Amino acid sequence: MARTAVIGGGPAGLMAAEVLAAAGEDVTVFDAMPTMGRKLLMAGKSGLNITHSEPHDALRKRYGNVPERFSAALDAFTADDLRQWCADLSVETFVGSSGRVFPKAMKASPLLRAWLARLETSGVKLKPRHRWMGFEEDALVFDTPEGRVEGKFDATILALGGASWARLGSDGAWAPILSDAGVALAPFKPANCGFDVDWSPVFIERFAGAPIKSVTATSAAGTIPGEFVVSATGIEGGLVYLHAAPLRDALLAGSPAALVVDLVPARTADRLAADLARQPQKLSFSNRLRKGAGLDPVKASLVREVLPAAAQMSPEALAAAIKALPIPLVRPRPIERAISTAGGIEFSALDDNGMLTARAGIFPAGEMLDWEAPTGGYLLTACFASGRAAAEGALAYLKG
Repeated sequence: MARTAVIGGGPAGLMAAEVLAAAGEDVTVFDAMPTMGRKLLMAGKSGLNITHSEPHDALRKRYGNVPERFSAALDAFTADDLRQWCADLSVETFVGSSGRVFPKAMKASPLLRAWLARLETSGVKLKPRHRWMGFEEDALVFDTPEGRVEGKFDATILALGGASWARLGSDGAWAPILSDAGVALAPFKPANCGFDVDWSPVFIERFAGAPIKSVTATSAAGTIPGEFVVSATGIEGGLVYLHAAPLRDALLAGSPAALVVDLVPARTADRLAADLARQPQKLSFSNRLRKGAGLDPVKASLVREVLPAAAQMSPEALAAAIKALPIPLVRPRPIERAISTAGGIEFSALDDNGMLTARAGIFPAGEMLDWEAPTGGYLLTACFASGRAAAEGALAYLKG
């Protein structure tokens, strides 16, 4: 029996601990927070979207250009496997209207309680309030309420998360530790983030917090239906997050970027132009937009905000603008406001078993690795799958 450590008590770390324990290893899970799974609990606060029901080949594409071994980890623990794993914990799941998968109880707490109980029954030791401080020769060093603690382990899983949830333990403080150890890191970037827009004070006062529903949005990510929210600083919400990666990358590269929104996707431009042309000129512009295009107050004001001269446009030009309204973006929201992060440990820093080439016996998992995915259950799916893959790599290493 080998002594194995898992640093990080989130989904990736706990899944790695489960695989190691099932193989008969002596496992200890360390976490800096007072309890395990805090970010998982936060993710389930408004309904735990644990995975997605779309076909597996489509799901794999959500992760973009990642190495085959990362895709292989997804193949080895699919969305169906994850749902069966939940069922084995007596947590029944269902598929929502969007294809997203949720526990019937919606919350994360029943699942986490059952999971932690099963881990402890299998012999996994849980050590909260142990903040990893780095390496001391061949030992791991932790800061605890009782002071500094060191431990030597035959293999270690690192599952410390990204850098966007500092108050829940995912603060990216591990990055300089691994950088000093010679591990190649890609810079952190916000993922699944909102964007700043230079709204006028009047628009913010009237519409901050207002949803913009039943639209499609277009970027390099494609054309996607959904809804988003006007915020005091810009735009937020699920539809924005689906477009976040290409828009963020353009802005960080110094290029202009805009989210192009079709406010009336159910009508063609020709039909919309004809409907607008029928409106009497004596009507106010807001009423022309309401009656001719069916725009509610926030959509109508958005048109005026983005295109101040819209009232003087011809019906054809106005229809074209409503069908492809470019919301100019200033910058991504700060990383601490993002749902997840891109960047982290580059896959080139790992060997074929997922071990750090710069540090033998160390296997990173979850958001520490340089991948990203949209919301919709894809983040958790990859964390579970990569935790299992890291543990399998560690077992192969332990067997020599």
